[in-house]
Amino acid sequence: MSENVLTDRNNGLLTLRLHRPEKYNALTNAMYSALAEALFVANRDNEIRVVLITGGDICFTSGNDLKDFIESPPTHLDAPAFSFMKAVIELEKPLVAAVCGAAIGIGTTLLPHCDLVYITHDSKLGMPFVKLGLCQEFAASLMMPNLLGPVRAAQLLLCGDLFSGRQAADWGLANAAFDNAGLCQQAALEQANKLVSQPQQALRASKRLLRAPRLSAVSNIIREENEAFIASLQTTESYLAITAALNGTKKSVNS
Repeated sequence: MSENVLTDRNNGLLTLRLHRPEKYNALTNAMYSALAEALFVANRDNEIRVVLITGGDICFTSGNDLKDFIESPPTHLDAPAFSFMKAVIELEKPLVAAVCGAAIGIGTTLLPHCDLVYITHDSKLGMPFVKLGLCQEFAASLMMPNLLGPVRAAQLLLCGDLFSGRQAADWGLANAAFDNAGLCQQAALEQANKLVSQPQQALRASKRLLRAPRLSAVSNIIREENEAFIASLQTTESYLAITAALNGTKKSVNS
């Protein structure tokens, strides 16, 4: 387990906390691998009933760590980031997210795959893939138009516009938005524990049935996106865009 992914087990609830505050919880390959392994294990562990994922009170995640990303980019469909996606999709138990602060890139595209999402009003979400010379991932091509409508999804994916936690809740990407991190974390924890106390076979059957109509389509589009993502990483425009963003990040957050 990566030192940047903290785990806590308590009465059937597994909490996964992204813990890299000096880098705004930017995700590395090691963190993706740790998250994927934790979810695969949780799926097999009968004592774990619900999973809660959070980045703490300040920042959910600023997305991929660009330095780690450019040095060790995904080159195959078993890459750590893609393994994390697979683990999320295959998780049979409820997944709850507590999103405080920034949720960029996969921090946003993860949310449609969570069963319950709680967020702060002032959270900043965004999917700046095109700005980095990349395509979207994690079935955003399917999930975002379905949730947000095709017009809004196109605006957010093609232009990379930021939007707030309040908007995420209004648009159906989150269950509820809160004034501060404390209230958000409390709501997520309370709802996660409520799920822990539910009849488990019925709970998992309900999750499976809710997701069944789109499961095949989600798996297919994730594979297609991942192949396109790998290909786009090999282009000159992506290299230049990521390098420019990395240099800018160095100035602003000392990456």
